[in-house]
Amino acid sequence: MKGFRKYVSCWCCLLCLSLPVSVSAEEPKALTETPLTESDRDHWSFQPIQKPGLPEVKRSNWTRTPIDRCILAKLEAEGLQPAPDAERVTLIRRVYFDVIGLPPTPAEVDQFLADQSDDAYARLVDRLLASPRYGERWAQHWLDLARFAETDGYEHDKIRPDAWKYRDWVIKALNADMPYDQFVRWQLAGDVIAPDNPDARTATAFCLSGPDMPDINSQEERRHTLLNEMTSTVGSVFMALQLGCAQCHDHKYDPISTFDFYRLRAFFEPAVQPVKNRSVTTLAATDKKRKPSHVMLRGDWRRPGPQVKPAFLRIANSHAQQIKSQKTPQQRLALARWLTQKSHPLTSRVIVNRVWQHHFGRGLCASPSDFGLMGESPSHPELLDWLAAEFTETGWKLKSLHRLILTSRVYQQASSLQTQNVESVSAEQRSEWKQSLEHDPDAALLSRFPRQRLDAEVIRDALLLISGKLSERTGGRGVMPPLPQELRATLLKDQWKTSPREEDHYRRSIYVFARRNLRYPLFEAFDRPDANNSCPQRGNSTTAPQALLMLNSESSLKSARELAGLIQDEAGSSPRQQVTLLIRRALGRQPGKVELVELVQFLKAQREELRREQRTTDQLVLPLGKQATRDPYAGAALTDLCLAVLNSNEFIYVD
Repeated sequence: MKGFRKYVSCWCCLLCLSLPVSVSAEEPKALTETPLTESDRDHWSFQPIQKPGLPEVKRSNWTRTPIDRCILAKLEAEGLQPAPDAERVTLIRRVYFDVIGLPPTPAEVDQFLADQSDDAYARLVDRLLASPRYGERWAQHWLDLARFAETDGYEHDKIRPDAWKYRDWVIKALNADMPYDQFVRWQLAGDVIAPDNPDARTATAFCLSGPDMPDINSQEERRHTLLNEMTSTVGSVFMALQLGCAQCHDHKYDPISTFDFYRLRAFFEPAVQPVKNRSVTTLAATDKKRKPSHVMLRGDWRRPGPQVKPAFLRIANSHAQQIKSQKTPQQRLALARWLTQKSHPLTSRVIVNRVWQHHFGRGLCASPSDFGLMGESPSHPELLDWLAAEFTETGWKLKSLHRLILTSRVYQQASSLQTQNVESVSAEQRSEWKQSLEHDPDAALLSRFPRQRLDAEVIRDALLLISGKLSERTGGRGVMPPLPQELRATLLKDQWKTSPREEDHYRRSIYVFARRNLRYPLFEAFDRPDANNSCPQRGNSTTAPQALLMLNSESSLKSARELAGLIQDEAGSSPRQQVTLLIRRALGRQPGKVELVELVQFLKAQREELRREQRTTDQLVLPLGKQATRDPYAGAALTDLCLAVLNSNEFIYVD
């Protein structure tokens, strides 16, 4: 019911915008704004952040961090117990994918398993957070929110030549552990804060990264659309409030008025001056006398209503702070500072929740961009506030927040009772596990670690890394790997020009050209957003096209051939060594005894089957390695096995 009512409010917006201008007689003679009441501020997300005390727990010896105390207290209140610790080979694969978006190599797994010191895992976490690969992984989460693409969208979808600079700035900022308050301020007012710093100006591309139509006849309509979309995005990304409804009428459920919306929009109006047929990519500070800002009646750009001045959002401004400067650029800077003050009730809660979401697959508040009345209530409100307060007290440092979460015992729980040492699972643990599945079916209470599917970009990057092909080149314009012939035949001229340098075909997915109207096939199949709107949480579909693409596409088959070539080069012709190396590279573990026997038998049987069919060399899918394949039938069988393993759930999902 919540979701239905939430969408109805959006339909109301569409209805208002679709009504003809001639119905002005229905408009009230003077728009009025309802004052806020104390009850309006009673909602949990509008309350001041106060760091709560940590709860008492029965199993205090289980906990390692304050996070563990908070989660365990809720579990004990529900009569549940936490899951056993994950096996180390499972844990290293989990944290590698989580932090840097790449699987560990066999050598890295061996190094971790051999290190039996008490702080081995903590040092591993520190090493991953210090890796430049960390920024490449976590930047994608932010780019989803920023609706980043390298084209304008709409019919012509023209390229924005410098859009990639914003992507590179985000990666650089995250790797440098830029404090989140500065990260926010630069994206809203970097051109004001550091006018001589090109990076600071590039950061403001966040505001204008959404779709645009530069060739529209009315540039005033275009400007109106850009400003409204920007205002809505600022509200949802930084404050987790759905402000878009208020562009044409007072919000149906949250205490946000139309005046609130246009007062917030007024901060940005002087910095957005579009020119026809030219993309607008960054904000431009100006000290020129500003034109008056208006409420647009029913959100219609042709119907300016009462004048408004920039002002902070009332519901999040409990101390009634005012704008002191009359200079328009300084007013936008004041907004950025207001959002990042420690007393703001939303900013730190929102980002802490987003980080938690990407570690566990679900935020403490399950509606990460909607902390309003129609959003979800937090599963652990005290923990959310404790983390938000801790985050600001320790300097708004994201890596410190990651470290706190990753070193918690909650994060290190097993996601299942499947273990290589089945005898070690006691009857009591089996009973507790059954109870966890019954009373916490979706792991919302974190009685176990939630199994998660890899994101589209991570799947592609893993395919490249395990086959030894992943390029380490970083930065620069987006690259265009080859597309399937059947897709290329449907494209307009110059819509996708395959990059001439072959190395670029193997670069990390974050550097793949982000075209709004054409997603890379694997990305589209595995739920990458289209960048037309801010995406706080990706879909997690399971569809036939995913299986068909992973099994039958040119790119998947090539990855299998390249992986087979690497295995053939390193393991030689021994089936046992080939299977062992394959499982280690693709799944991050040693093969089980029964598994090893079965896969070796498959290689032999498949080789004999291909030989009986008397296929010629050009009819076989041979490995692509440095060395020539001596036995083509054995090589083709190895490729078939590689393709099968890459299509396993264990490769696509992380425990």
